[in-house]
Amino acid sequence: MPVTRNNSAEIHADHEANIEASVEALKNLRVIIRAAARHSSWIEKHCGVTGAQLWVLQELKEIPGLRVGQIAEKLAIHQATASNLLDALVKKECIDKLRDPNDHRVVRLVLSKKGSNVLKKGPRSARGLLPEALRKLDQDQLFKLNKSLATLIEVMDIKDEMLGMQPLPFTM
Repeated sequence: MPVTRNNSAEIHADHEANIEASVEALKNLRVIIRAAARHSSWIEKHCGVTGAQLWVLQELKEIPGLRVGQIAEKLAIHQATASNLLDALVKKECIDKLRDPNDHRVVRLVLSKKGSNVLKKGPRSARGLLPEALRKLDQDQLFKLNKSLATLIEVMDIKDEMLGMQPLPFTM
């Protein structure tokens, strides 16, 4: 089909609409990332722990006795990263490591009194602004979001899927 003046105008209008929509999406991503960073900064200032550490405390409040691997799974992070988070919380005396009486190789994690007090200082969304917001979306919304994000990752040509297993830098 030959390009006519009307076709050219439509193509140009579509291109401009695409640019506007991409700028709007960029702004929305900035809002989400900056709000999450601000939330994490508030947590550090008021609670004395990082956002990821507060999330660990919340998980241990809900399910005392989790193991390192279970914490890693709940936070969707590498087990080594979870170990580092937990070591920092032990040093801050926010959690205790207990040996399983039936199997001394197994270490269980529990919230200490100090950890419980730290958690009380934190916001209700102790898992973090973004994880809590995602939990509020219904299955259909999450499916659409995941599909769109997967497309964006593909367009960006990101090959390292393990990036998804690392906490956002501002939560550490």
